[in-house]
Amino acid sequence: MQKFTKMTAVAAPMEASNIDTDQIIPKQFLLAVDRKGFGKHLFHGWRYLDAAETLPNPDFVLNKPCYQQAKFIVARDNFGNGSSREHAPWALLDFGIRAIIASSFADIFSNNALGNGLLLVKLSPEEVEEIHQALNQKPGMEITIDLEENTVTVGAKHYAFSVDPFRRECILNGLDTIALTLAHEEEIQAYEATIPAWRRLNR
Repeated sequence: MQKFTKMTAVAAPMEASNIDTDQIIPKQFLLAVDRKGFGKHLFHGWRYLDAAETLPNPDFVLNKPCYQQAKFIVARDNFGNGSSREHAPWALLDFGIRAIIASSFADIFSNNALGNGLLLVKLSPEEVEEIHQALNQKPGMEITIDLEENTVTVGAKHYAFSVDPFRRECILNGLDTIALTLAHEEEIQAYEATIPAWRRLNR
């Protein structure tokens, strides 16, 4: 997965609370098992006025010209609740979103997101409100998220956040579960060399 260390980018404010995984990527798009290609269906019910996805909704935040290059979303509370579909962070990442700022995240979504390299920044409701106000005053504003320093910079203000240390190291270094396993390839091969031939044939 992609490393995330420090990034300055446009942040899109999404005013809604309780944005669930079916709103992020509706169930009719879950047939594929490859992680790519879900971005075009992200927020399908909000981004488009038709089922064929030919009529973009001009009122939806990510369709507005100043937010079409957004890499961050600033939401409210309980982002990612609902079903446990891992396709939700896949869709966000495939669209180009690298981090979500909110006051709380659903547990299963949080595990799926961090495991795929989507950074989740949890701030207090008051801090999230301040950031929303700043973004609404200056549409298309860029902010900086620094995972090395665990800070979010919005204008002249700095906000501190924390991430589980293990997840933080994985995202900083771009290590998913496969990469973590391969980091122990020599130990794995050494162990497998100790397995009797008759057992290897039956595996």
